[in-house]
Amino acid sequence: MPDLTGLIETWGYVAVLLVVVFGNIGVPVPEETVLVVAGYLVWVGRLRWPPLLAVGIASAVIGDNIGYWIGRRFGRTGLKRLAPRLGIERLARAERFVAHYGVVAVFVARFVVGLRVLAGPLAGAIGLPFGRFFVANLCGAVLFVPYAVGIGYAIAYGLGRYVERIHHVLGGVERVALIVVAVLVAWFLVRHILWPRLHRLPDRLTRMHKA
Repeated sequence: MPDLTGLIETWGYVAVLLVVVFGNIGVPVPEETVLVVAGYLVWVGRLRWPPLLAVGIASAVIGDNIGYWIGRRFGRTGLKRLAPRLGIERLARAERFVAHYGVVAVFVARFVVGLRVLAGPLAGAIGLPFGRFFVANLCGAVLFVPYAVGIGYAIAYGLGRYVERIHHVLGGVERVALIVVAVLVAWFLVRHILWPRLHRLPDRLTRMHKA
């Protein structure tokens, strides 16, 4: 993973703009991570909320719009070129989802890794009207960008002092952010999903034995 912290500190909002635009077009760059790191840098004081949110939302909308017009221009023929990389079955499921739910799918796709980069080209390829696509795309970006940036800010607000200490050891805020997010997700899964199931397991085995 590139040093996103150094990239953003050097190029500022331009780095956020380019990474998010290319990420929404389909280029394999860590767009979610750059928004999380940017949120962390807001807390540090190296970036500011209003321009960051404006740049993030604008770049997300621009990237998806480019994807839409690529799909509109090349249609399903262009999508078939993605099949070897994404898998025919995965691409077919995404196409059915967008075709069935339309603007709702475009909105939801903003929050789903992998589906986000397909929503624009698929919407254009199946002929979803641009006006409806644009509104759904804009609404999704308006909610997703503050959400992603907010994660980075929340991590910094709650754990910023510890992250800064670990940063000197690991050499990258984005790595620390990903580690913290992974630990929190793992704790949530164990605490709220795995542990309750294990707790109910003896009762299930008892009922099965009696049956």
